Amino acid sequence: MSDDPTILVNGDPLPWREGMTVRDVLDARRFVFKMLAVHVNGSVVPRKAYDRTEVPAGAEVKVIHMISGG
Repeated sequence: MSDDPTILVNGDPLPWREGMTVRDVLDARRFVFKMLAVHVNGSVVPRKAYDRTEVPAGAEVKVIHMISGG
């Protein structure tokens, strides 16, 4: 078993690194859809803060595609 730090992204492990931001997580998981809701450890992260919001080791990140229709 590895002792390398990870985070969970929608329940799946992702290797973590010091200084990792929400934008880094989205890029690593190839989220490109513009309408996303992102939560880190239960707290909403505004889109304008993705580049500067750091994700701590062991964090749980949830990324939800916002879909509308009629």
